[in-house]
Amino acid sequence: MRPLLLLFALSFALPASAQIYKYIDADGHTAFSSQPPNGTKAEPIDLQPLPNVQTPPSDGAAPTPSAPAAAGKNPVSGPSTPVAPGTKALPYQRLALTDLPTAEALRANNGSFTVGVDVSPALSGTRLVRLVLDGEIYGNPTNQVKGLQLTNLDRGDHSLAVQVVDGDQIIQQSGDVDFTVQRVHQ
Repeated sequence: MRPLLLLFALSFALPASAQIYKYIDADGHTAFSSQPPNGTKAEPIDLQPLPNVQTPPSDGAAPTPSAPAAAGKNPVSGPSTPVAPGTKALPYQRLALTDLPTAEALRANNGSFTVGVDVSPALSGTRLVRLVLDGEIYGNPTNQVKGLQLTNLDRGDHSLAVQVVDGDQIIQQSGDVDFTVQRVHQ
């Protein structure tokens, strides 16, 4: 899954005409580059165009593209859980994790780091957010959307999502973000 995220991230960073190459590095790991490495067999990768996600307006007019995230927030999670046709629209137009690198390993020597949540409209009433780490609820629900702490994560691959909850009811969940924790082994 990590290589797919890398390809996704590279598709934003490179011009539309750029070519991506996949190869095996000297340590035996799969690597990607915008230029083929010298003396190593590299396979060109065809990147598909990114989908355009549209949010239907509440007044019944034609859909318009979603607004970009506020500058500096760097949301990284995928779209929220989709709504089946004929059901009510999701209460949050934007629900995404922020401050979590996906194109490279997260270096956290003690396995601890913080993430944020980009939620729009803002939480109200008794609604709270909570993290879902590797498919399991992580920590307690909170109204805090900045500096959510994850502690003592094992090194390796993980997935993280955020839920908006009201008591025991899940209102909405973001898409999973896959990431890798890199930490010193003692």
